[in-house]
Amino acid sequence: MQVVDLTEKHLDSYLMCLEDWSDEIREVIPVKKRWYEKMKDKGLRVKMALDDQGVVGGMIQYFPIEYSWVKGKDLYFIGCIWVHGYKQGRGDFRGQGMGKAMLKAAEEDVRQLGAKGLVAWGISLPVWMKAKWYKKQGYVPVDKNGFLGEVLLWKTFADDAVPPKWIRQKKRPEVASDKVTVTCLNNGWCPAQNLTCERAKKVAAEFDEKVEVVAVDTLDKDNFEEWGISDAVYVDNKKVTFGPPPSEEKIRKIIEKKLRNKK
Repeated sequence: MQVVDLTEKHLDSYLMCLEDWSDEIREVIPVKKRWYEKMKDKGLRVKMALDDQGVVGGMIQYFPIEYSWVKGKDLYFIGCIWVHGYKQGRGDFRGQGMGKAMLKAAEEDVRQLGAKGLVAWGISLPVWMKAKWYKKQGYVPVDKNGFLGEVLLWKTFADDAVPPKWIRQKKRPEVASDKVTVTCLNNGWCPAQNLTCERAKKVAAEFDEKVEVVAVDTLDKDNFEEWGISDAVYVDNKKVTFGPPPSEEKIRKIIEKKLRNKK
C-alpha cells in the first residue's frame, strides 16, 4: 500500500469519491469539479491510498481552515477521509490501514506547510465519519454542534495554536404562506450533498409554481457569512438529511405533505 498525491489519472475517481460505479454521482461531477477548480488554488490538498495492485481504495481532502465552515487560524481542515467499503465498483478496502496511513501523510504534509495543527470533524453517533476513530489517532475534541452530535477535533503541532470553533448557523429559510420553498445551501465539496440538492431541484420542478427553489452557493464567502452553514436542504423549515442522499420519492413526499398543510 502507498499514499500518493492526486494526479490527473485519478481525478474523476476523486470527484466521485471513488464511487465510479454510481451513475447518479457521475451526474453531479460538474458541481464537485467547480469546487475543485476554485479550491485547488486556495491550498486544497488531496491524497489517495493505493493497494499493492495500484488500485485506489481511499482518499483524503484537506485545506486551509479559512476556506472551511469552521473558525480557526494557521490550521488545516479535513473535509473528509474516505475508504471505499461498498461491494460495487472497486470493492471493499476497509481494514487495510488505509485511513490511518492517509491521516498520517496529511499530518506530515501540513507540518511541512507550516500549519500549527490539523482539524477534523466527526459524529459522536456510530455512523459515518466517527469521532471516536479520530480520538484513537490522537485527536482531541474541542467543540460540538448539531443534533447529530458533530464533534470538532484537532491535533496540534505548535504550543501557541488556537483551538478552532464551529461556526453556528445564523439564518434559516423563510416560509411562504401560499407555496412551499425548497432551499438548497451547497458548498460543492460533497457529492452526497450535491446529489441531494440536484434531486430536490428536480422534484421541486414537478410542482410548477406551487414550489419555489432558492439556491445558495455557500462557497461564496458572503453567502456563507450570511447563513453560517455550508450545506443543507430545507423544504420550508424541515431540514432534509443527506447521509445517505434521500431518494426523489422521499423528497416528493415531504413536499406533498407541506403542500397539504398550506391548504
